[in-house]
Amino acid sequence: MNIAVNLTETISGYRLVENLYDGSRTTVYRAIRQADPTEPEDQQPLSVVIKLLKRQYPSFSELVQFQNQYAITRHLNIPNIIKSYSLEPYRNSYALLMEDFGGISLRQFTKGRSLPFEQFQPIALQLVQILHQLHHQRVIHKDIKPANILIHPETQQIRLIDFSIASLLPRETQEIQNPNTLEGTLAYLSPEQTGRMNRGIDYRSDFYSLGVTFFELLTGQLPFQAGEPRELVHCHIAKQPLSICDLNSELPLMLGEIVRKLMAKNAEDRYQNAIGLQHDLIQCQKIGQSANKHSWFELGQRDLSDRFLIPEKLYGREQAVATLLDAFGRVANGAIELMLVAGFSGIGKTAVVNEVHKPIVRWNGYFIKGKFDQFNRNIPLSAFVQALRDLMGQLLSETDQQVAQWRDRILSALGENAQIIIDVIPELEQIVGKQPPVPDLTGSAAQNRFNLLFQKFVAVFATSAHPLVVFLDDLQWADSASLNLIQMLMSQSEAGYLLLIGAYRDNEVSPTHPLMLTLEAIKKNSATLNTLPLNALHQNHINHLIADTFSCSTELALPLTELVYQKAKGNPFFTTQFLKALYEDGLITFDWKSGFWQCDVAQVRLLSLTDDVVEFMALQLQKLPAETQNVLKLAACIGAQFDLGTLAIVSEKSQADVAANLWKALQEGLVLPQSEVYKFYQESGVRSQNPGELAIASDSRILNSGSCVYKFLHDRVQQAAYSLIEQGQKQSIHLLIGTLLLENLLATEREDRWVHPSYAMSRNT
Repeated sequence: MNIAVNLTETISGYRLVENLYDGSRTTVYRAIRQADPTEPEDQQPLSVVIKLLKRQYPSFSELVQFQNQYAITRHLNIPNIIKSYSLEPYRNSYALLMEDFGGISLRQFTKGRSLPFEQFQPIALQLVQILHQLHHQRVIHKDIKPANILIHPETQQIRLIDFSIASLLPRETQEIQNPNTLEGTLAYLSPEQTGRMNRGIDYRSDFYSLGVTFFELLTGQLPFQAGEPRELVHCHIAKQPLSICDLNSELPLMLGEIVRKLMAKNAEDRYQNAIGLQHDLIQCQKIGQSANKHSWFELGQRDLSDRFLIPEKLYGREQAVATLLDAFGRVANGAIELMLVAGFSGIGKTAVVNEVHKPIVRWNGYFIKGKFDQFNRNIPLSAFVQALRDLMGQLLSETDQQVAQWRDRILSALGENAQIIIDVIPELEQIVGKQPPVPDLTGSAAQNRFNLLFQKFVAVFATSAHPLVVFLDDLQWADSASLNLIQMLMSQSEAGYLLLIGAYRDNEVSPTHPLMLTLEAIKKNSATLNTLPLNALHQNHINHLIADTFSCSTELALPLTELVYQKAKGNPFFTTQFLKALYEDGLITFDWKSGFWQCDVAQVRLLSLTDDVVEFMALQLQKLPAETQNVLKLAACIGAQFDLGTLAIVSEKSQADVAANLWKALQEGLVLPQSEVYKFYQESGVRSQNPGELAIASDSRILNSGSCVYKFLHDRVQQAAYSLIEQGQKQSIHLLIGTLLLENLLATEREDRWVHPSYAMSRNT
């Protein structure tokens, strides 16, 4: 139910006078400050803009985004950013009080018409300057679009608004979600923001959205016309838009090339700096004022960036990716297949597997993944459950009609035994509703019943309309129940449209390892099983990576390449972490005078660093603040993925304090947040580095509404954090963690008798 707001109502001492915007989730008013008897009579009434959430009981996500917008904008010292004055409690939500600029959105200003180049140019240059200042202060907006850009009708001044999903991290990762629930506005979303590009989100995502905005302002239409969200996602990641000059022949040819560069699918091919974009726009303006509007010039001549960014594209893996995509093609046409990706830790198995995201969109398929944990091998089916819980989240974000269809299919497959699967995957109950209890069985009968139901449950989602890809990482740590389930799934010759991808470290399994014995049994049953081995990269691949990182020739990059290759031996993870360490230690720097990166190769050659990646990562972790190291040690004991609530329990600290301790690890990319929930705590993280500057609000609605989940960047980072614990203390720390978790679980059970899914899993298997 939406909140009904009367224009005579007073909010925080302000009287609402005009409704400026009325959207599906928010409404915006102009308001006048009520007269204060203590102020002078000639005091001018202050006009402000007040933004409210419409729903009487806002969602958890809406509350987080409101707080995030206020937390970021109130400390941004940028003239062309709308200032936030305060965030006031209002009913069950907040009221955000902001500067009244007197502007209207560009969407309202253009009314769907294209702007002539002469009117577009000053607007574009102002926007570019805003992004330059924003990125200089290490903020990613993530939602650039005409509706979030204000223009003053008389002065033509520009302001940028709505920082609700903005980020203070240098890089974010986007997991696969239903297109309806992605952060941002789908029509303007960068390819990496879709979660299907195997790329992280950084400041260059804003350039893509700016390119879409420019396209719309100059042509009066969006670059991609699609009626269905998945189709629009596919357009962003795979289709090239028309040139704006094809739609408006009056525009300078190079302006079309600028927009095309902004909208490049890969961030490495876009502008790297707003100054370079500004220079090209000015050059384009000069051409536009000349007789020949179609003169040519080289783009990006001033596009210099001092950002240290290692390209995320894959080097030397073209054949491996092609093999994997061929396998998905067979599955999309009705096959069932098990594809194993084998290689050393850090060799890039996960990166190769993630390349299958792109064709999945075209086939309307589902991609889910789970990971076995080296320190929690006793939990049965943990990776399967992790993957299927993620799938339930994707299904719940679909339309009510689609959810109802899934409910019917699931109940048809599981019958009256659905509660057995709900015990393991609690989210299923939100789809199928409450289910009757099932008779208890013991021994092999219970095991067989569970296995049969689990097989049927998986088969529901593997259809011609929705091919299913299940990625199970780190199979070398898989439990026996998971291995048995893999074998049973592959024995279903009548089934199809299922691709199981398993990644494992082939150097950590012997011929008698349970995984290898399971694979032999699968082969004997004539199931389709293929193995894709990944070896270390060749030196020339590393040479191209380093040349692309520093925007130089491969010849110039060769001396550093030889040193890095000697140290990391072609291991992609070790290579990137080694380069990052050289940069952070000041051995690689950017020289603005020459416009080039420089490396003290002689100094690097003198370094006596370990060849062991875990030991190397441990040395990097020891550069972090002591409190960050301590919390990472405990996180490593919990698992590759951990939530803030559990970490707070074992740390015996508040969640806000633990989040503050983690903040530096997030900034360094060693720990990755798995949802937007972390943004509620990011003020706490900044505060820990600038004591007294910021204050985080304690909002029980947010603290109690969502789980803040993180994961380690890589297993080697988790192992490195674990290695920092002294050998003699590991047993006592595990005992302390277990004791604290048990005490908390008993307290929770006393309150609501809630049962942890891992307990239900153990009971059912």
